[in-house]
Amino acid sequence: MLALRLARGSHPLVQLRRLLVAAASAGTGFLLLCALGYAMGHAGSAGSVLRLAWCAAPLAATVYFAVAVARTDPGTRPRPGLAAIGLGPGRLMVISAMTTAVACTLGSMVALLFFLHLRGDLTGLPFDGAAAELLAADRPLPLAAALTLLALVPLTASVAGAVALRPRRAGTGAAEEPGADPVPDADPTDLAPPAAAPGGLPWGVALFAAGLAAETYASSADDGSGPRLPGGLAGSPVGALAGWGLTALGLALAGPALTHLCGRILQAVRPGALRLLAGRVLQQEARRIGRPLGVVCAVASGAYAARTLYADAAGGGSGIGPLTTLGAVVVAGCALLTLATAAVEARHARADTTAALLRLGAPAALLRGCAALRAGALLAVFGPVTWLVAELSAMPLVR
Repeated sequence: MLALRLARGSHPLVQLRRLLVAAASAGTGFLLLCALGYAMGHAGSAGSVLRLAWCAAPLAATVYFAVAVARTDPGTRPRPGLAAIGLGPGRLMVISAMTTAVACTLGSMVALLFFLHLRGDLTGLPFDGAAAELLAADRPLPLAAALTLLALVPLTASVAGAVALRPRRAGTGAAEEPGADPVPDADPTDLAPPAAAPGGLPWGVALFAAGLAAETYASSADDGSGPRLPGGLAGSPVGALAGWGLTALGLALAGPALTHLCGRILQAVRPGALRLLAGRVLQQEARRIGRPLGVVCAVASGAYAARTLYADAAGGGSGIGPLTTLGAVVVAGCALLTLATAAVEARHARADTTAALLRLGAPAALLRGCAALRAGALLAVFGPVTWLVAELSAMPLVR
């Protein structure tokens, strides 16, 4: 009940983010139900398991976005006085997990209603039974299996949110803010760079190399008889999905280190006030925005590689179906929204520094130029990296 009251009394922007989480959950839930419908109409088919496996990417993207929204929820952020009434960091973590579960459950219920409507089980609306044959409307729906699939998103998102927001203990024994990176006390105008750069770049490169090796092996060992990637493209074995997953994970791990590198590049060769400020802000925010930025680059590289594959297919026609399109929209949308949420979180985190600079007389144009310079530096570094990863990922699959 407390979680519902906090959700109802939140800022409209916070409510919008929760509705977007519900929309992503609805899309993922509908894909899971469609996989169930295909399995009902094709009992014993290996394609049933494959279709269910394709839902892993939208599921992971939805959970990732839900956790990012939970981290930035002001209603469950520790504040002075809350612990005195029994709302300490642990209790707030539980409330945040429940709020996430409520939003995801709402989306899952919408997905179920839409699924039943397209099957023809619910009448009185447009497009009644429009996909009856695709969703095996002639067979009874196993309610237990449908509810189990629909519970995946709320359960996974709430557990992941609770793990990400669990209270951490500082060296003094006091509980820190859930999910927050430990930051030492400092003056608001202190823009000194972090003591050390994020260390994920070697692991990212290693995973990227392993992903390319997996794609190359899957392509060379394919005899054309195995299952295909979406659209049934020739020369695109499903084993390549594992390779692309490794390359995507590599980009996500390398994102913070690349963001930190952008900050160092901006400060190279006798920087002025603008480049110095922009570079040090990027270094401070490397861990916060680097990983979502790496995920966006992984999704962009996957989209570019898929476009190359479809363009290389016989006749140049696209075999992308509506469910594949829906899955791609969910994954890309969640990645972009997670990056936007992280950017908003970073802006709020440096609000004291921005206010202090304005009090010291820094012109507003300087801050706007700093933001534009940061965006340009990130685009200049991550753009070529994304293109290179996409080209190398598609190369083993194009024959």
